Amino acid sequence: MFQRFVAMMMLCAGLLLPATARAEPPSAAEVMTGWYRLVLELVRHTPTYSPPVAARAFGYLGVTTWEVQVATADSGASLAGQLNGLSPLPDLPAGLDPAITMQGALARAVPYFFGNTGPTGQRAMAAMEKRLTDRLSADRDAALVAESLAAGQRIADHIIAWSEGDGGARVENMGFPETYTLTAGPAHWVPTSAIVQQQKPLLPDWGRNRPFAMPEGNACPLPAPPAYSEAPGSAFHAEAKEVYDTSRSLTPEQLAIARFWSDDPMLSPTPPGHWLTILLDQAEAANLSDDRLAEGLARLGIGMADAFIGCWHSKFEFDLVRPVTYIRRVIDPAWEPQLITPPFPEYPSGHSTLSGAAAEVMTAIFGEDHAFDDGTHEDDGLPARHFADFRAAAQEAAISRLYGGIHFRAAIERGLAQGACIATHANALRMRQ
Repeated sequence: MFQRFVAMMMLCAGLLLPATARAEPPSAAEVMTGWYRLVLELVRHTPTYSPPVAARAFGYLGVTTWEVQVATADSGASLAGQLNGLSPLPDLPAGLDPAITMQGALARAVPYFFGNTGPTGQRAMAAMEKRLTDRLSADRDAALVAESLAAGQRIADHIIAWSEGDGGARVENMGFPETYTLTAGPAHWVPTSAIVQQQKPLLPDWGRNRPFAMPEGNACPLPAPPAYSEAPGSAFHAEAKEVYDTSRSLTPEQLAIARFWSDDPMLSPTPPGHWLTILLDQAEAANLSDDRLAEGLARLGIGMADAFIGCWHSKFEFDLVRPVTYIRRVIDPAWEPQLITPPFPEYPSGHSTLSGAAAEVMTAIFGEDHAFDDGTHEDDGLPARHFADFRAAAQEAAISRLYGGIHFRAAIERGLAQGACIATHANALRMRQ
């Protein structure tokens, strides 16, 4: 795993260029793709990047790419005044080079939002900056290069300053609070791991963060889950029995689905990174223009970041017990789910809310009935999966959590609906004049 990490870092940094690599300077789209591929590896190998934290970083990077696009093109509407708290960007000179300006912005923003990665990641970011800047600067007017790099840095600095006030800029103890009082009663979350750090839930205040496009964290509220009950025949018991029975009769296909979408931190790019990988792969296949790629990165990043804020708001509003706790208490003390239960409340499913949002944003970018193959985990030995459209992928990602023994059905189905609601705010942003 570590050798793959180093190899991927070097490739992303441009130290191992394919033999067919073109000699001409990279386009803005190539600059974006190169930095984002590197970021996906940084997420995979940095312990502090839990899914909400990773999605937040993707959100700010996406806004950065779009604001560079607006600053260097004749069309496009800034997100200033549309996103919560984002003030107008500084005035910039005309005639900037789009790719060099993008490089200046991402070379500043990525090391900031991923500054706590390890030494290998730090070296990869430095190598990426040098290699791309050298390629972009070759045989170019030095004054234009300097002016464009500086303009990109000013854009990134503006976005960074804005990010500092959202409530999620400082994540201590990997997101686990030093003190936390559990809610009394059998209906509520209790730790599901013996790890000392995880006796408190992950990021309990994340739902209070400033959203990007949603007006507030509770902009897409959920109804209460089925009323807690241990009585056989009750709605709650029936949902638990479904998880239990399913886990004991999983088909090979269901097990493959559970593993494909697990996307555990430190073993994958995390769930938001999974969807970002899909976007990058589909953008490359469709040869998206610079402006369409920048727009896609912005909308998806915003939608995913808001999805975790909305989901976490609901999780800690209802503070519902996890299936593993309930099933062992009420049905079978020896039960083991296929996947490890994450350390935070049950309702709704984070995979479902995220995927519901991502699918709607991706549909808005690529259109209805966009069939695709998802090869996110091919390098990890998991074969690509085919989907008729993005909603089908979201539905599979959601139901994977039932197969893994992670969530009840209500958390899955209502999470998908919540995500679709959250996506309407990202999709409603005016980005075209």
